[in-house]
Amino acid sequence: MTAHLLIGPVLRRVVGDRATIWVETTEPATVRVEADGGGAGSASTFAAYGHHYALVVVEGLTLGADSTYQVHLDDRQVWPAPDSTYPPSLIRTRPAPDAEIPEAEAPVRLIFGSCREATPHSSSRHLPPDALDAYARRLMTDPKNPDLRPDLIVLLGDQVYADNTSAKVKRFLRRRRAAGHQGPQDQVVTFDEYTKLYLESWRDPEIRWLLSTVPSVMIFDDHELIDDWNTSESWRRDMAAESWWIERITGGLASYWVYQHLGNLSPDELAADPLFEKVAAAGDATVLLHDFGRSVDSALDGETTRYQWSYSLDLGRTRLVMLDNRCNRVLTPGAREMLPAREWAWFVDQAHGDYDHLVVGSSLPWLMPPAIHHLEAWNERTADSANPRVAAYAEKIRRAFDLEHWAAFSRSFAALGELFRRLGEGGDGAPPHRVGAGGAYAAPATISVLSGDVHHSYVARADLGESMRTPVMQLTCSPVHNQVPAFMRPLMRFSWSRAAARGVRGLARSAGVRRPAWTWKREAGPYFGNAVSTLHLTGRDATVTVEGTDKDGNLFNVAEVGYGPSK
Repeated sequence: MTAHLLIGPVLRRVVGDRATIWVETTEPATVRVEADGGGAGSASTFAAYGHHYALVVVEGLTLGADSTYQVHLDDRQVWPAPDSTYPPSLIRTRPAPDAEIPEAEAPVRLIFGSCREATPHSSSRHLPPDALDAYARRLMTDPKNPDLRPDLIVLLGDQVYADNTSAKVKRFLRRRRAAGHQGPQDQVVTFDEYTKLYLESWRDPEIRWLLSTVPSVMIFDDHELIDDWNTSESWRRDMAAESWWIERITGGLASYWVYQHLGNLSPDELAADPLFEKVAAAGDATVLLHDFGRSVDSALDGETTRYQWSYSLDLGRTRLVMLDNRCNRVLTPGAREMLPAREWAWFVDQAHGDYDHLVVGSSLPWLMPPAIHHLEAWNERTADSANPRVAAYAEKIRRAFDLEHWAAFSRSFAALGELFRRLGEGGDGAPPHRVGAGGAYAAPATISVLSGDVHHSYVARADLGESMRTPVMQLTCSPVHNQVPAFMRPLMRFSWSRAAARGVRGLARSAGVRRPAWTWKREAGPYFGNAVSTLHLTGRDATVTVEGTDKDGNLFNVAEVGYGPSK
């Protein structure tokens, strides 16, 4: 049978003169990508659960250029489609080291956000216009314009909603459940059911074009698997008792690896990844991916080695480190950690190096509204009470109100701030970063934490002490396409107030929670509409811009905050 493109092409990583392009096809095929002006690559599809995928490494691209490209399946061109009304998809490479403005000095532009329900939801839920759709439409007007075109899209979680499905997916699931497939009536469980979410979301015409022409990296939050994923140890016990849970977590993690994580890897990382090598060589990788999904979740309970979903990459003088805030949490009461020890050590190592800007991707905000921070810290301490009844009550509150951000993993919250402080102070006593003039360690120019999850957007600045040379910023952008209930907005605004912070801080103090070793203040927001944010890094300065969507689906400026040595 003739193969067709089902999803894609999705341009993922561009590294030097190479790029990776992900596709899903209807049938087995050889996928070949050819770029105008040089650059090509091909790969055979691999199969999993009756679906067909390929990740093509394109080599020999021209540095510092925009190259349009075509996708062929078995020597038949399938992209761009003959009747396409969209601009040609293209791959932009960074400048060469010997260019007039070399790669290391060229500006870096990242767009980021989280929480995007597929467009079909809008017809039934009347959501405000999709901010990523709006960004794509604007970029289509001039795709090569450096003032419009980002170097990278950073998607910070809830790219799909496994537990809040569209009317179309619900109908599909009802037929499946009637045929005897186990699971909640309106939530996905199996790998095949997960694929319907990506099909629905990534075939949105504007999103499909955007993902085909701007590189993207991603990390999960909870809704890729299930709401409140890994909130606590008791949550895991309760979920394990559900007859459908093993299939749910197995299919969810396997599909995330295929659709999202695989493209986060550079060509060299792909070549060194033992799982990808096995999957690409297998005639049918279903058993491999099923065993992988099951073993990865079991690793959280200490049965096998954990798989590391966190990763890092460099763009010019900018280092992005994306952290897994969900899968590998340590949930032991009294010893909760956002990352296990081995992965934390990896993160610390990545945080040191020769760069100007450190950007940390964290699906969950590190700095929350102060009142909510103190509430989560109080709850964690109370859940660790020696009194079983008190601890059980606190655990119910934790799960009922989603008190599971960095503040509810207080050891990790403090460790992250301390790492930033030591990096930002520089000097001879700092951990090895890079050697500056006179042999002293040079501090990063900026540290930015990109987050989502909380369905409102804001910019906050941390105050880690007078000796800090580096601004540390919390940049939260959420949702891209969703909404927070109207009745909650006044409460969330109030959570930013000094009065709310003082009141809840008293509650935390009564439980023995120490005041954080630093403070933070809001510099922009909160904004509750759909939004996409841009982080523009030029020289040693940074500017973050938050843009919302109006009722006609156009972007408008919500806030702009600059920071860095000259700001």
